Parts: sequence; structure tokens; C-alpha cells
Amino acid sequence: MSLFTIDFQTAKVKAAIASAAIGTSILLTGCGSSSSHDSTVDMRTYEINVSNVTPNQPFSPIAVILHTSGYQAWVDGEAASTALEVLAEGGDNSSLLSDASDHSAYLASDSGAGAIGPGNYESIQLEVDAQNGASLSVVTMLVNTNDAYTGINATSLADLASGESVSYRTPVWDAGTESDTEAAGTIPGPADVGGEGFNAARSDSSDRVHFHSGVISNQDGLSGSVLTADHRFDNPAAVITITRLN
Repeated sequence: MSLFTIDFQTAKVKAAIASAAIGTSILLTGCGSSSSHDSTVDMRTYEINVSNVTPNQPFSPIAVILHTSGYQAWVDGEAASTALEVLAEGGDNSSLLSDASDHSAYLASDSGAGAIGPGNYESIQLEVDAQNGASLSVVTMLVNTNDAYTGINATSLADLASGESVSYRTPVWDAGTESDTEAAGTIPGPADVGGEGFNAARSDSSDRVHFHSGVISNQDGLSGSVLTADHRFDNPAAVITITRLN
């Protein structure tokens, strides 16, 4: 069970979801940057805003990673990494952020401050030396699901000029690591009190990342589901806006 799963079983966190804080802003400076007078550096600050546009799917704390080319958080049609599985099943982003920081393409990263409730958002700022280019990956779980997540993957920011913004409307992905039973005890979000988060056993027969087919719910014929019709989602699940501040 992930730490995030445990948090979701407390009334305090569930209450926080209902009134999720809006507009949190965090500044992180990339490691290993050259001094400001070095003519070879290209220091840039990006603000990443993630908005939850689902009806009733809280997002887990977002993982935000700036990197050069070569890193990908997932590959469509291939098996999810264990780090992605941990995030997509339990909402814990620590392994994904740790793996990214060990990658040769890594520039900087940060975690969101907490869950993002439906209709709310969070903003994070990252400053990096982008002389070798900069790409962005953002990942967050839809916690009232078995292993659904949304985000962007290795999106290049090379052409984003100072003061410009770009927005992405992101679909829902299935990590392919856990069967989408929607059954009691299998979901870490508030829809399933006491539900399990990460489980190392991969029960989805496909075991590959693919677009999510959606939630069925107990009101739509899946009698064992703990989810109701308001937990269904349509694409996009999130709107991610990147602004280059300098």
C-alpha cells in the first residue's frame, strides 16, 4: 500500500480533496547550472499549471520533470516501468521522480503539494539551464480508478519563447498493470474506503500502456463496482499549461 493510499484513508485528506487548495506555487532550481555570467548557459524558468477538469476524479500529487531528449515517462504499447506502476496504482510519485533524477537527460523536477480536486489546479515553477534543450513530462493518477493516469510525455519546450504559453488537453492512459475491476478493496481513492494502492502483482493480461477505455460503474451494469456514474470521465482529464517566464 502506498503512502498516498494511507493518506487517502484519513478524513483529513478526504476533506482536503473537497476543498483542494488553488494556485500553489513552488520554485526549484535545476542542479548543476553554470554561473549567470557564463555565456554558454541558457537559464529559463517555466511555470507548469495542471488543471483537473474531471467531474469526480481527484488527481494524485503531480510529478513534474524537466529533461533533455532521451527520457520518457512511458511508451505507448510497452510495459509500464515499476515506477509508473506505483504511481498509476497508488498515486505515489516518489519512485518516478527518483528514477527520473538518475537519468542522464534529467534537468529538474518537483512534486505537487497534494491532491488536486476536480475543478482545481496547481502551479509549479522550475528553473533550468536549457542550453541543450528542454522537454517536459507530467504524470498524475486519477485516484478513483485502478491504474489510470494522465499527463504529458517528453513534450519539447525548445520553441517556447519568453512570455509565451502553450496548453495541452491530456487524455487518460491505462498503465496496463492492474485489471480495471473497479472492485471494493482495489482502488486507493475516496470512492473505496480502505482500498489498496500499489500491488506488485500485475493482474492486467495486456501488461502494456494504452489509452484507457473508461469507467463502467455500478450504475452502468458492473455490479461489483464501487464507482458510480459521476466517477466516469471523458477526455481530456486535465489541461496542462506551460508558460516560459524568462
